[in-house]
Amino acid sequence: MRDVEGGALRSCADLSPNQEALASRFRSIRALSEALAAPLSDADATAQSMDDAAPAKWHLAHTTWFFETHVLRDHVAGYRLFDDRYSELFAGGMGGNGARRRPGPRGLLTRPSLGELLAYRAHVDAALGRAIGELPEEAAGLLVLGIQHEQQHQEQLLADVLHLMAQNPLEPAVWPRVPKLAAPVLMPGPPRWIECPGGLPQIGHAQEYGFAFDCEGPRHRVLLYPHAIADRTVSNGEWAAFIADGGYRDPRHWRPDGWAWVQREDITAPLYWQKREGAWTRFGLDGRQPVDPAAPVAHVSFFEADAFANWAGARLPTEAEWEAAAQLHDPAGGNQLDGPGPVEPLPAATRPAFFGDVWEWTGSGFGPYPGFRAAPGPVADHHGKFLSGQFVVRGGSCATPRGHLRASYRNALHPHQRWQFTGVRLARTL
Repeated sequence: MRDVEGGALRSCADLSPNQEALASRFRSIRALSEALAAPLSDADATAQSMDDAAPAKWHLAHTTWFFETHVLRDHVAGYRLFDDRYSELFAGGMGGNGARRRPGPRGLLTRPSLGELLAYRAHVDAALGRAIGELPEEAAGLLVLGIQHEQQHQEQLLADVLHLMAQNPLEPAVWPRVPKLAAPVLMPGPPRWIECPGGLPQIGHAQEYGFAFDCEGPRHRVLLYPHAIADRTVSNGEWAAFIADGGYRDPRHWRPDGWAWVQREDITAPLYWQKREGAWTRFGLDGRQPVDPAAPVAHVSFFEADAFANWAGARLPTEAEWEAAAQLHDPAGGNQLDGPGPVEPLPAATRPAFFGDVWEWTGSGFGPYPGFRAAPGPVADHHGKFLSGQFVVRGGSCATPRGHLRASYRNALHPHQRWQFTGVRLARTL
């Protein structure tokens, strides 16, 4: 998922002007990151399972670097860096002085230890706690941005730890499994189609309505043609039917580059699925478990999502179609991250929502909206670049911290990526 090395801050009106409210939110977000990493050993937190992922230690340190660099170093007189070397070590794609550089292999950072990085976090948290009542307006805005940035990394940390544990033949569980419901959940019936006659709705974030990253605006009108969008995401049971019908073996459903990826990587099912004793299982943060046929399918790529839609006689929604429908729903609803513990999409029958459970692939490439202007300075570097070859995903997931989402929220992934909690909502043209 995109790492906003600090996308441009638009407004902090979503927060109370009371400084204690801001301090309380800062403390709770910082505590959640450490709670998510608490079950990990130093070795768990150091390893990097692939280039797309980062070690848990790096997530903990990089988010701390943001606060130390952009708030404390730049806006608090007399602040002394915890360790001068960390300014470059944990800066990500930007050096501590704003210069672009290529990050090294993060999984080789056996030092500093996890304990040393937790001490780094404690040092920065204490310094911010002392300074928060005297921060200038610009620094308070950056503090809000840093909180949002850390929430993004909380979700990334969970996806990266899941991918790491899946490489271990022991398939260790990070958290014990907790039964989701006391009674069995019935399989959801066919999706209900929400029809839209088309028109010129507005999408994108309006600056006067709270925080947003810069790529979410400006708000603008879009032309929509008559279409329908499903009221829920595709279930595991429906995906199993796609597999059983030869969906991964039939090139007619696939884009040429998607079919080449399937052949090259020998893709036969969603990531983390395995068939054992004739039944599908999946690996999660609670270990290897049976696939729940009623739950939303997760960990599928854009290539797979597009192929499934073709097989189903439908298509993926555009991001404008998705947002126009999602604006009528509560972004705080649905299955989202509320604290440390098992993270898994819930049965679709219990969550007919546009937010949570799984990020939903759209058919839209990730590019700037009409009238977009990147904010000046290094903190806007990532969003202002709009990485090529990515498709927009919408709606958040079970690993997205609750309170982080809104209808205008945009994220994007490359079409082959699927280690995040990504799923599918169908659309069709009327």
